[in-house]
Amino acid sequence: MLTLSGAASLKVKELIQAEGDEELALRVAVRPGGCSGYSYEMYFDKDFTPEDTVQDDGGVKVVVDAASAPLLKGASLDYKDGLQGAGFAINNPNATRSCGCGSSFS
Repeated sequence: MLTLSGAASLKVKELIQAEGDEELALRVAVRPGGCSGYSYEMYFDKDFTPEDTVQDDGGVKVVVDAASAPLLKGASLDYKDGLQGAGFAINNPNATRSCGCGSSFS
């Protein structure tokens, strides 16, 4: 399933702490849409279903729904903070192409 880099784990922990609810998990999903066919969705959640895959990665609870799991297998989430901006990026070996803006894939 999806793994988090050290920088991504630290940033997610920081954001969860700012939310004030230590029960929150990072939900990562793949949804139809975007110019290449699929787009990523990430948000905090604490409502899980039995079909969800839940794992702990670097002290962060990560949740992926059953439909997204095959599309995220082997993917990694990183966080970069630099002069060009800050943000999360998913490196997905299952993506055969991505759009110019980097927010969707197929």
